[in-house]
Amino acid sequence: MTDAAAHPLRRTALFNTHKSLKAKMVDFGGWEMPVEYSGLVAEHNAVRTAVGVFDVSHMGCIQLRGPGSLDAVQKLLMNDASKLQVGQAHYSAMLTPEGTFVDDVVLHKLSDNDYLIVINAGTREKDIQWVRQTIGSMPSVHINDFSDMYTQIAIQGPKAAETLQKLTDTDLSAIKNYWFTWGKVAGYYNVLIARTGYTAEDGFEIYIPSDEATSADVWQKVFAAGEEFGIVPAGLGARNTLRLEGSMALYGHEISDEINVFEAGLNRYCKLDKESDFVGKAALLAASTSEPKRKLVGLEMVDRGIARDGYLVRTLEGEEIGVVTSGSPSPTLKKNIAMAFVPPAEATLDNVVAVEIRGNLVKAKVVPTPFYKRVRTPKPAAAATA
Repeated sequence: MTDAAAHPLRRTALFNTHKSLKAKMVDFGGWEMPVEYSGLVAEHNAVRTAVGVFDVSHMGCIQLRGPGSLDAVQKLLMNDASKLQVGQAHYSAMLTPEGTFVDDVVLHKLSDNDYLIVINAGTREKDIQWVRQTIGSMPSVHINDFSDMYTQIAIQGPKAAETLQKLTDTDLSAIKNYWFTWGKVAGYYNVLIARTGYTAEDGFEIYIPSDEATSADVWQKVFAAGEEFGIVPAGLGARNTLRLEGSMALYGHEISDEINVFEAGLNRYCKLDKESDFVGKAALLAASTSEPKRKLVGLEMVDRGIARDGYLVRTLEGEEIGVVTSGSPSPTLKKNIAMAFVPPAEATLDNVVAVEIRGNLVKAKVVPTPFYKRVRTPKPAAAATA
């Protein structure tokens, strides 16, 4: 029996919808997921200029509930959850005792005694085991894996709010970035509406019941609402190029259990000064007294060539100094970009290095990240009063 037969790929409730759209399906972390529909570049550009929709139901949801839930979150995650207000979310991570990554997560505060942790698909089972192992014996906290109870649909792009607003009475303009609320969406009550995403664009993620009928119904209503804006379904390919332009970390690439917080440049989310001890804190305090041996930088190709994941980074003389973590042509910037680990001495802006591409040394320069920042529309000034 083959591994595929022994461990068939999991499918979201929208699998048949993807097949009907003739999506190209791939194995992603044990899930059969759409990598593209109409084409990566077209899907990417739709999210940057209008609106695109992703099925992200493969992501996991872990709920911590009870009077001990904040203490559990504070031990489990590196950010400071005591600063969160009800209805607010933030980026964080679970760390190993060595200060490297178990996974990065988004934490939502549902109430003073209720938190929702959204985890990655490829590490879902490992993450759930880690949570139970790390905080399962703590008092007054109940751990529930609700991953398969929700279909998660991400509506992303400049027209995301206008699209979703047609389907809900909730005032979406009142939801700030990395905040959320509950509301009626597409005729369904108690839908979690979060202004989050993984595209460096404005957008929302909605959580609906995971049965196929409900999931397909909401998906179709979202597309009907966005038709005037040229809404398109978007797959994993566009999701990857969008997050790369925004210099967002991907597990197994920019973060892993062999990469620590300082190396990944994510220390702004790691609150070493919070009162609570968290797993990995002691190791990071020790590491904070010296410069990391490598830094994550942005690269822009100077010569013709695409720096792909895993390609070696060398000096112009050919000495191996690092590795590309993620790389691709940028549909928005019309340049070939990458993220890579290099020694601190090679991490200065405009420093020229070489990426080894099929045996050839191709020049690239260190550039600021993120590669892309969306233009935020300024709020109108308040009217003058007499």
